[in-house]
Amino acid sequence: MHFKVILRILGILLMIFSITQLPPMAVSLYFDDGAVHAFAIAFFITLLSGFLIWIPVHGVRQDLRTRDGFLITVLFWSVLAAAGSLPLQLSESPHLSFTDAIFESLSGLTTTGATVMTGLDMLPKSLLYYRQQLQWLGGMGIIVLAVAILPMLGIGGMQLYRAETPGPVKDSKLTPRITETAKALWYIYLSLTIACALGYWAAGMSLFDAIGHSFATVAIGGFSTHDASIAYFNSPVIEAICVVFMIVSGVNFGLHFFAWRQKTLLHYFKDPEFKFYLTLLAVITAITFVALILNATYKPLEGVRRAVFMVVSIATTTGFSTADFAHWPAMLPFMLFVAAFAGGCAGSTGGGMKVIRILLIIKQGHRELLRLIHPSAVIPVKLGRRPISDNVLEAVWGFFSVYLLVFVIMLIGLLATGLDQVTAWSAVGATLNNLGPGLGGVSLHYGDLNDTAKWILCLAMLLGRLEVFTFLVLLSPAFWRR
Repeated sequence: MHFKVILRILGILLMIFSITQLPPMAVSLYFDDGAVHAFAIAFFITLLSGFLIWIPVHGVRQDLRTRDGFLITVLFWSVLAAAGSLPLQLSESPHLSFTDAIFESLSGLTTTGATVMTGLDMLPKSLLYYRQQLQWLGGMGIIVLAVAILPMLGIGGMQLYRAETPGPVKDSKLTPRITETAKALWYIYLSLTIACALGYWAAGMSLFDAIGHSFATVAIGGFSTHDASIAYFNSPVIEAICVVFMIVSGVNFGLHFFAWRQKTLLHYFKDPEFKFYLTLLAVITAITFVALILNATYKPLEGVRRAVFMVVSIATTTGFSTADFAHWPAMLPFMLFVAAFAGGCAGSTGGGMKVIRILLIIKQGHRELLRLIHPSAVIPVKLGRRPISDNVLEAVWGFFSVYLLVFVIMLIGLLATGLDQVTAWSAVGATLNNLGPGLGGVSLHYGDLNDTAKWILCLAMLLGRLEVFTFLVLLSPAFWRR
C-alpha cells in the first residue's frame, strides 16, 4: 500500500472539492437568502483540511496499484460525504444534526436521492441548489468509477468491460489513461446536462429549477427543489423530457463515448445489455399500465403518463415521482421496487445490480436447463456473438450472492432498531440500490427514522454505490498484508 500517495490524492481531492462551495455561495448572494456564511465556513474548513493532509506528502511520486485503487475509491465517497455535510450542519435553515447531514450528503454524492429534509419549498435557494449539485458531482465520480476503475479492479464480473471500455490498460497500474477517459466521459455528461436543462427551461421550468433538475436527472439522483418532486410542475412535456434523459443516463456511457467518437447510433442496437434494458422497461411499463387500468386507478391517457414516468424513474433508480406508487393497487409497488434491483446499465450513473448482471444470470440459468437435457454438451454463455468466460460468470454469481446476503443482514439490522417489515426491507432496498424513495414509513422521506437506522442506511448507500466488493475487500485482513 502506498499510503503517502493515497494521502496526497485525498488532500488534492478535498482542496478541489472545497471549490464546489463557491457556486452555492454565489447563488446565496444572488438570492440574498442568508446562507452564504455556511458555505464560506465549509469552504475554508475543507480547503484547510485538504491542504494540511497534502503538504507533508506533496513531493511523493509513486505508481498506484490496484490495491490502492480500492482504498482511494472508498475514501473518495466517505471523506467527500463528510466534507459535503458541513453546509447542511452550519446553515440556520434547516440546520441538520450530524447524522442527518451525513445521510443527506452521502445520499447526494451516491445519487441515491433518499432525503431527511422536508419543507423544501421554504428552504434557502442556495441549499436547494447545493443538494442538486452534490448529486451531479457524485454522478461525475460514478462515471469514472463505473467505466474506468471497476472494470480494472474486476468487481463482480465487470472485468468483462476491461478490454472494451476506452479506459485503463490491462496491467495493475492506475494509468494516466483514466484521465483521458474521464475527460471524454465528462464532456458527454456535461453535454447531456446542458441539453436536459435547456429542455426543461423551454418546457416551462424556471432557470433555477431547470438547472437543478437537470443535475439530478442526468446523475440518476432524484433530488428535487420541491417537496412534490416533478409532480410540482404538472406538465406532460416536462415529464416526457425527464423520461428521455433518465433512459439515456441509464445507458452505459461507454456506448455514448463510442457514439460521440464514431458519429453513429447503430451500435446501441447491437448491444445485448441495451436491448435487454429497453425490453425490461417496456414490459414492466405495459404490465403497470394494464394493472392501473384494470383497477380503475386512472383513465387510459393518464394511466400511460403515470405508468411510463414512474416505471422509468424507479427502474433506472432515479427516484423522481409524479404519483405515490407506494399506494398503487395489486402487486405494482412491489414489482416496481424489485425492478430497481436490476437498475441501470453497467457504466451508467444508475444504481442496482446492473442490467448486464441480470442478463448473464438469466443466460446462465438457461444454460443449466439445457445441460439437464444434454449433460455432455459444451454450451457457452454468449453476449451477442461473444462467449463469456466462466471466471466472469462466477464473479457475477458471487456478486449476486453477496449483494443479497448484505441486503438480508442490513434488513435484520433495521428490524432490530424497531422498524416495521415493509419500511425496513424497502429502506434497505432503496438505499442499497441507490434508488431513494421506499415504501411504508420511507415512501416520502427518511427523517422519522432513528439515528441507528440512518447509519445502517448510510452504509447501504456506500455499499450499493461501490458495488459491495470494493468496500468489503477492505475488511479482509489479507488486503492489509504486505
